[in-house]
Amino acid sequence: MTKDLMPGETLVLKSHQHWAVLLAPLLIPLVLVVAAVLVDYFATGLNRDYKIIGTLLVVAILGLWLIVLWVRWRSRSFMVTDRRVILEEGVFSRSSKVIALDRVQDIATRQSLLGRLFGFGHIEIDSAGAAGAEVLEALPKPQRFRDEVFVRAEKLRTQGLEEGTPQASDV
Repeated sequence: MTKDLMPGETLVLKSHQHWAVLLAPLLIPLVLVVAAVLVDYFATGLNRDYKIIGTLLVVAILGLWLIVLWVRWRSRSFMVTDRRVILEEGVFSRSSKVIALDRVQDIATRQSLLGRLFGFGHIEIDSAGAAGAEVLEALPKPQRFRDEVFVRAEKLRTQGLEEGTPQASDV
């Protein structure tokens, strides 16, 4: 969110998880819909009103499930600014993790065959002083995100050198 940025900070890239992460949680509701259709079609002994009520109940469950999935998906964001990487998630209670770009040491990308076909992958960000790497799962266009972080981090480092910051070799 742009309101959470520091003064003078610019949002460069904002992303959410790839839409493919919604497919697995949709399997159970879709199975329920198929089961309801099959019951409607093959259960000749059931009263028509019961069939309608059952079908409407299944459709309502699917609709609510879709809303919950969409809200959870939209509530998780990955942002790159000109100074840091910001990871946020949550609807009612928000949590965020901030990685300063000048602390980023390495970024690894990993894409499965399915990820390469649909354009998503995992990114692992190693930063100085962190207890472990931060893994961003199912990020769309992971190479673009990785490259943007590298470009911004390098720009920050070269700005620091131009401003006369002493290096280890100077000390």
